[in-house]
Amino acid sequence: MHKRGILIAGMVTFSMILTGCFQGEQSLEEEMDPPQNAKPVDKLDESKNDKQQGEEDKKTASETVARELYLLDANGMVASQTLELPTPDSYTVASQVLQYLVKDGPVSELLPNGFQAVLPAGTEVLGVNLQEDGTIVVDLSKEFANYEAEDEKKILEAITYSLTQFENVKSVQLQMQGKALKEMPVDGTPIGKGYSRANGINVSDEGAANLIESQTVTMFYPAEHNENRYYVPVTQYVEQKEDIDELRAVVEKLIEGPGLEKNVTQVFDPKTTLTNNPSLKDGILHLEFNDEILMDGKKSVISDEVMETIVRTMTEINGVDAVQVGVENVEKLVNENGEAYTKPVTKEQFTPTEKL
Repeated sequence: MHKRGILIAGMVTFSMILTGCFQGEQSLEEEMDPPQNAKPVDKLDESKNDKQQGEEDKKTASETVARELYLLDANGMVASQTLELPTPDSYTVASQVLQYLVKDGPVSELLPNGFQAVLPAGTEVLGVNLQEDGTIVVDLSKEFANYEAEDEKKILEAITYSLTQFENVKSVQLQMQGKALKEMPVDGTPIGKGYSRANGINVSDEGAANLIESQTVTMFYPAEHNENRYYVPVTQYVEQKEDIDELRAVVEKLIEGPGLEKNVTQVFDPKTTLTNNPSLKDGILHLEFNDEILMDGKKSVISDEVMETIVRTMTEINGVDAVQVGVENVEKLVNENGEAYTKPVTKEQFTPTEKL
């Protein structure tokens, strides 16, 4: 039987992501005005009949689009929330995402309990430009520099992860008042030619002693605040050993959990093990576990959080597009709704993607 919800003590970190479609052909090279204050989606009015409510729901759906915003959670970790934003019209998608990261800005009415925006109040997006190599150049106003040094990396990570949710955005370059930033303006965090997901997020120092023999992998763990369930990304060091397959080392680290990180949920039974080395072919990663990974052994149920944790984490690795999970001596694996996993699982099933 799988044991869910062992809370870990220590420091932590990740997301629920974007859905929705990009509306229309919008240029990223234009300088656009920021969106006006957003209105929250109307809640169901029980006084209306089904037809009236249905018509209003359709109108609301056409007026908003789901976007993934990386914000600060109640524990000060960068994590994503998927929020319904007004459908872009006279400004670009990228500009809108950035404007909704600004404190006291339009996101204020939409913030989930315990979350806060990351960019300094008053920050304006002066322009965005997506280059052919996947680098997006972002020009921000002088107010961008009005933050505390301890928040610098969190701000940089939130900007980077919010923009790289789009498939064709690979890295971020920053400007302030039109001047290129090689480093962040307060504490000097290097940006260089661009900041990407390869730089990590909520980086954990655990295992950093063996840097030469380690690789960094961003792993995703469920977290909860006042019944708001979301995923926190934590970049961890995974030690590489000659006698252990690299992919196996990552999976075993994921099963081990976030170590001393706190306020995230360990979703794996500690007796869970891989029964074979992982195999990767044509972008599909095959993993076979013992039955300790199951939530319900009699019904061959694997918990949704276990599956999502595995898929979100492993698809962050280059070359892994989908994951096929199997359990030793189990013919058909099903989710918590009793639906069989007949095909490899992609991260789009949890975090749908789009292009700018």
